[in-house]
Amino acid sequence: MEKYNLREGVQPQTYGIGVKEVWRIPKEKHQAGLVQHTLGWPLQQTLMDKTFGGSFMYHMEDDLVQIGVVVGLDYENPYINPYEEFQRFKTHPAIRKYLEGGECIQYGARCLNEGGYHAIPKLTFPGGGLIGCSAGFLNGVKIKGTHTAMKSGMLAAEAAYEALTATGAEPVAETAEINPEEPAIDISSYEGAVESSWIAEELKAVRNVHAGFHKGFLPGLLHAGVATHVLRGKEPWTIDNKVADSAKTRPAKEFTPIEYPKPDGKLTFDLLSNLQRSGTNHNHDQPAHLRIKPEHAEVPSKESFPVYAGPEQRFCPARVYEYTDGSEANGVPQLVINAQNCVHCKCCSIKMPKEYINWTVPEGGGGPA
Repeated sequence: MEKYNLREGVQPQTYGIGVKEVWRIPKEKHQAGLVQHTLGWPLQQTLMDKTFGGSFMYHMEDDLVQIGVVVGLDYENPYINPYEEFQRFKTHPAIRKYLEGGECIQYGARCLNEGGYHAIPKLTFPGGGLIGCSAGFLNGVKIKGTHTAMKSGMLAAEAAYEALTATGAEPVAETAEINPEEPAIDISSYEGAVESSWIAEELKAVRNVHAGFHKGFLPGLLHAGVATHVLRGKEPWTIDNKVADSAKTRPAKEFTPIEYPKPDGKLTFDLLSNLQRSGTNHNHDQPAHLRIKPEHAEVPSKESFPVYAGPEQRFCPARVYEYTDGSEANGVPQLVINAQNCVHCKCCSIKMPKEYINWTVPEGGGGPA
């Protein structure tokens, strides 16, 4: 992105953190094929609450249910804990009735790109292109992106084939050496193919929905209804998103700490117990794959904790980040990174103040199962 300046002229990408569990529920409660999407409690507890997000529940085969909550990472309150919001969500009577008597068998989390049409970067660069989620083709309203990822892959393949055959070059054997002097192929036609496809049409239709909730839950809901059901994406206005998620967090002094209910171990779970269900594993002696950027080395102790009350302790769905009491550093709390807990959601590289963490790929295929 940076090397080829692919984000020039587009809005910052915005993300959501999805926290999910897989349950096996009693057969008499299971309804194969049932899909439930919700807005409202617990993320939006007032009509003007600006926190974007919602839930999903999918009844699969074999009495299995996938259930989760997605929280927009453009939230302002540093005390929000997406994992705890999900645990609280499960206590709602309409959800509890399905899960009681069942067993949670898996846990996981990942970030979704929700910026939509306005945040799509330049899609091509010398020798390659961006497809699927790497390009930001998720439909955030439907929480679906597999179909757009598949279509973009097809369009990219067609553009690559055209570019390769247009040169008249002979196929190169797998064992042949690559000539570094040979210019990289240009698949810029892929960009136009996406723009003229149903991918762009679908994403344009919901381009303002997420940003509409920046004014509050009720205004966002009203705007979403008008935009999607009345104007059907043809509204003549654009709601800009000019600020990255990392800069949306406001100082902790403006908010009251949130007291979340204690887990009961049956319906709701403490984070570390649930983390075992993710199958996460990293070799303990490998170099840490979560690294503080040298130019931001003092951000944790001088900004993140004193100004924002250490939000990384709460938004990380694997308790990778925690602060000491400061007794070892003259009363200044110090950041501790438990990289072996990481479930590879990438939230820290998005929501950290000043984005001070550099998320790198761990060695040996470590991570969640």
